[in-house]
Amino acid sequence: MSCVFRFCVAAACIWAAAAQTPKAPPPPPAQPIPYSHKKHVGELKLKCNTCHANKDPGETMGLPQASVCMQCHSSVKTDSPAIQKLAEFAKASRPIRWVRVYEIPTYVMFSHRAHLEAGNTCQECHGQVAEREQIFREADVTMGGCMGCHKAKNASNDCTFCHEAR
Repeated sequence: MSCVFRFCVAAACIWAAAAQTPKAPPPPPAQPIPYSHKKHVGELKLKCNTCHANKDPGETMGLPQASVCMQCHSSVKTDSPAIQKLAEFAKASRPIRWVRVYEIPTYVMFSHRAHLEAGNTCQECHGQVAEREQIFREADVTMGGCMGCHKAKNASNDCTFCHEAR
C-alpha cells in the first residue's frame, strides 16, 4: 500500500471518528436478576474479574454464571426472591440471559486482556461501575472515543491496529 493511500485511509478514519458524536446514554437495561454493582464492587470491593472471567484468548470478558454468584449466595441473602431465582438457575445449570450493556462490533479487533496488560482500567471504558446500582453505557466507546484514548496514551491509531486490512 503506498504512503499516499495509507495517509488518505488514515485521514478518512480520523475524520469518521471525529464525525461521530456520543449520544446521551440509554437507560440501564432490565436484567433477568437484579444486581447492584454499587453493593458488590463499591461496598464489598469485589474485583471485576471475580465475576467476569477473561478466558483465552482474552478478547471478551464473560458474563457471570449463576454458579459464580452462588459461591457467596449459597449462604448470603438466601431468603431473597432474587437469590432464590438465582439458585434455581444454578441448580438447573441454566445460563442467566444477562442483557449486554457493552458489545464490541464484530468488525473491530479488541482484546480486553491486551488493554488490561497495558495498564488500562475497567473504569476507563465502563465508567464508575462501583458507584452504579445498574450499569448503563456511560463511556464513549465509539471509534472516536477509542481513537481519542489511543492518542492520549500514545497507542497506535493505524486503521489495521483495530480493523483487518482489506
